Amino acid sequence: MTLPRHVLGVDVARDWIDTFDLASGEARRIATRPADLKALAARLEGVFVVFEASGGHERPLMDALEAAGVAHARVNPRHAREFARACGKLAKTDRVDAEMLARMGAALDLRPAAPLDPARRRLAELVARRNDIVTAITAEKQRLAQARERFVQLSIQRLLAVLVRQKKAIEAEITAHTRAQADLDVLDQRLRTAPGIGPANASVIMAVLPELGRVDRRAIAALAGLAPQANDSGHRKGRRSVWGGRAPARRALYIAAFIASRSDPMFKAMRQRLEAAGKPFKVAIIAMARKLLTILNAMVRDRRDYA
Repeated sequence: MTLPRHVLGVDVARDWIDTFDLASGEARRIATRPADLKALAARLEGVFVVFEASGGHERPLMDALEAAGVAHARVNPRHAREFARACGKLAKTDRVDAEMLARMGAALDLRPAAPLDPARRRLAELVARRNDIVTAITAEKQRLAQARERFVQLSIQRLLAVLVRQKKAIEAEITAHTRAQADLDVLDQRLRTAPGIGPANASVIMAVLPELGRVDRRAIAALAGLAPQANDSGHRKGRRSVWGGRAPARRALYIAAFIASRSDPMFKAMRQRLEAAGKPFKVAIIAMARKLLTILNAMVRDRRDYA
């Protein structure tokens, strides 16, 4: 990749962003008002912007950059912090973070993010909201199991009823939105021909893995957090593990692989082989999740259903 002429690091907060221009060394603080972000993006022709994922606070900045056609990369906060430590920067301030992000963009081969089409973006927001509601339902069920006071139990039960209705409503909206978009509808139907893939995890995969079918199997496994990471040093061969990546995709594929291992002959046989080889339960399911993702990636790439 040929690096752009300038790299701009951006540390994102709720009410402002801090920027650091690597070419000039200029640091600025800008409010996150839409007009200010639009004006910033309009001045960034030929600039590569690097910022962290910040729990959604980065979304207005991304929208402004995409609208202006500015190349940008959103990086994992842990990776950014590790890069800063490697550079000897132990202090953490907004300005330091912006500078380190700029230097990270210059030193590493970061790929510019592909623009997310509006239909996929709306699906991602709907899926994220469903996840919030499911998390809330799980928490309330746990509280209900621990509650002893009748009034508290009734309060939790009423809230659970509301949450369940909201979950059904948002799932209906996800289905309607998917059916209304030809590309998403075709992709949804294709994914659901694979074992273990139902409406819920198909929507998650479509929402959080837009690269599916566009990159090779190693890259898609890394994006989903299903690529085994080596842990070797000298003569020691450590246990490999998976980490990082996009947690919602990993969870959806883990569940799908578990279901497939109970219903699909190929995955059932794969699980039996892994368990016979002494692999722990979770290790076996992760291996099958990675295999399932590889199959899905090839299906989307080749525009074919599961055979």
